[in-house]
Amino acid sequence: MAESIYKIIEVVGTSKTSWEDAAKNAVETAGKTLEDLRVGEIVKFDMTIDKGKVSSYRARVNISFKYRAED
Repeated sequence: MAESIYKIIEVVGTSKTSWEDAAKNAVETAGKTLEDLRVGEIVKFDMTIDKGKVSSYRARVNISFKYRAED
């Protein structure tokens, strides 16, 4: 069996509802253009504040996917 190589990228998802939805949005949006996603790791949660109230949630996610070298 050949050894596999994975690339890791960092993406930030946002949601007006929750950090969970923000992370889900990050992974699902990345999955529209990247293939063979493997693992998502939450790196950081934060939020934006407007007039003293939370206006959106943000999740920074490291996503790994299988690297395919060009032939």
